[in-house]
Amino acid sequence: MLTVGDTGTGMDEKTRDRIFEPFFTTKGPERGTGLGLAVVYGIVKQHNGFINVYSEPGEGTTFRVFLPAVSAAPDRAETPAQEAVRGGNETILLVEDDGTVRALAERTLKEYGYDVLKGNNGEEAVEIFRERKGIDLVLIDVVMPRMGGKEAFDRIALARKVREVLDADGRTP
Repeated sequence: MLTVGDTGTGMDEKTRDRIFEPFFTTKGPERGTGLGLAVVYGIVKQHNGFINVYSEPGEGTTFRVFLPAVSAAPDRAETPAQEAVRGGNETILLVEDDGTVRALAERTLKEYGYDVLKGNNGEEAVEIFRERKGIDLVLIDVVMPRMGGKEAFDRIALARKVREVLDADGRTP
C-alpha cells in the first residue's frame, strides 16, 4: 500500500466521483489537462490494484494505492547491448506547454546534437513550421491550451503539402 495525503481544501462527493475521469479537472483552462489521476488509475488497474480516496471539504485528501503482493523473486533479464544514438544534425520542432517537460526534452535532444526549435502550444507550432524550412521532426504534446497537438499536426501536415507543391513548381512558399 502507498499512501499520499495533503491538508488542502479537500473535495466534495460530486468532485470525488469524477476525479479519475480523463480530462476532468477543477483547474482553469490554462492550468491542467485532467489526465494525471486518470493515468494513475489506469496503471493501478493494469496491475490488479485499486485506489481508495478519502476527502472532505476543508479536511484535505488521502489516496491509498493498493497493489497485490508478489512473493516471487524478480526476473533476471539480460540487458541488451546499447547501440549509439544516431542523428545529431537534424532539426526538431519541440512543442510542449509544460515548461519543465519542455526544458528537459530540449536539454536531452541538444545533448545528442539536435537543433531544437521550441513552441509552447499548437498555434506556435504551426507558425514556426510555416516560417522555418528544414524541420525534420515535430515532437508535439497532444493536450495543450489554445490548440491541441492533433489539430496542430493536421495544420502542419497541410502546410507541408502546400510547401512541397510550391517547391515542385519552382515557387517560393
